[in-house]
Amino acid sequence: MADGATKKEHELFNTRKLKKRLWVFGSYVHIQGDKTIAYTSREQYCLLQVQEYKDSLKSKAEDLILKGFPKKIVELNELLETEQFGRSDLTEVHQPLNIPVPDPVIVNSHVVDQPASKKWKYDNCVDSESEVPGTKVMALPSGTVACNKHLCELVHVVKPHIRQLVEDANLLKMWISFMIPKIEDGNNFGVSIQEDTLGEIQSVESEAAAFFDQISRYFVSRGKIVSKVAKYPHIEDYRRAVQELDEKEYVSLWLVMCEVRNRYCTLHDIVVKNLEKIKKPRSSNADSLY
Repeated sequence: MADGATKKEHELFNTRKLKKRLWVFGSYVHIQGDKTIAYTSREQYCLLQVQEYKDSLKSKAEDLILKGFPKKIVELNELLETEQFGRSDLTEVHQPLNIPVPDPVIVNSHVVDQPASKKWKYDNCVDSESEVPGTKVMALPSGTVACNKHLCELVHVVKPHIRQLVEDANLLKMWISFMIPKIEDGNNFGVSIQEDTLGEIQSVESEAAAFFDQISRYFVSRGKIVSKVAKYPHIEDYRRAVQELDEKEYVSLWLVMCEVRNRYCTLHDIVVKNLEKIKKPRSSNADSLY
């Protein structure tokens, strides 16, 4: 306890059981349970907190590898066996676009002053600038075109697992980084194992983060094709392109889940096999070899 503290302050500090930190007379007091520690400076306190963070991270990472990863692998295997990811008929993910084909325009002359498509386009536009200012846009007679609900449900299932993989890979990356010893000459075989494992983890982290970009690119691509359907409703190829894109994305999401499962298996396998070298890259009897 800092000098100059009253008896009442001593009793207050000693009776508190929760973790507490206070400044008292220029010293930083750390109270945890029945223990009271005073530090001469905030820098000393910050160094202790950094060390506590490192120890906590190491313990959490080892528990994740030995217990968390096996549970996650089993969970993903069960998820991939569900009906949601096991559709054999890809036409089940199709969804109507809600864009009707307008009635054809019958003309008696071969010479038409203005194309029918343009007339149809402007007839469905809001041309009153006083009511809705801005650029004229095409109005769909049946309302908005919804996203594919089947694939949206899959995306809601897949994205949390991708994010969890990124977080777990980041945790392992920091854990191995803290385990790397200071640079010395010789006896660096264990350090090379740490570096190789760290490189594999960084690769998994980057690939998992790229899965998010893959999902967003699907919606952008689908929106562009749907806009083509709205502009050229008589062309069946654009409608078929939307269906093909939905089928492709379903397979891609299934592959993403398989890759997430495989990455967990790979990380668990490589870390468990080299756990001893990762935790102790340099043997204690290295000096006796020279």
